[in-house]
Amino acid sequence: MQSEYGIKVDHWTLPTSTAGARTRAAREEIIGSWFARGGGRAAEALADPRRRAAIQRYEDTVAAHGLEPGEVALAWLLTRPAVTGPIVGPRVAGQLDSAVRAVELELGPELLDALEEIFPGPGPSPEAFAW
Repeated sequence: MQSEYGIKVDHWTLPTSTAGARTRAAREEIIGSWFARGGGRAAEALADPRRRAAIQRYEDTVAAHGLEPGEVALAWLLTRPAVTGPIVGPRVAGQLDSAVRAVELELGPELLDALEEIFPGPGPSPEAFAW
């Protein structure tokens, strides 16, 4: 973990168009447009069936708690001790409102455990990142 080495990390989130999309259909439309434009790293990652399954599981878990995926993603980042602050880029008032709701959102231990199970991370630092 970065904090064990005395460093802090800034994280950026999914593009606000995706994280702020209020419905699964809206997110799918945005993701589809990435593929239509020739992909990119995000589109390539989303083409992986395992990652798509994890994202679906994430969305289902978040929905079961009555929350929005983008807001939970930002709120989760705020629980990480090594994150100095997530960077958001709202283009419309609704996206800014969503980011503000994320700051006020408290994620319970059950949800945090579920998120860790869905996205366990690559492993301990620095080994998981160095080789």
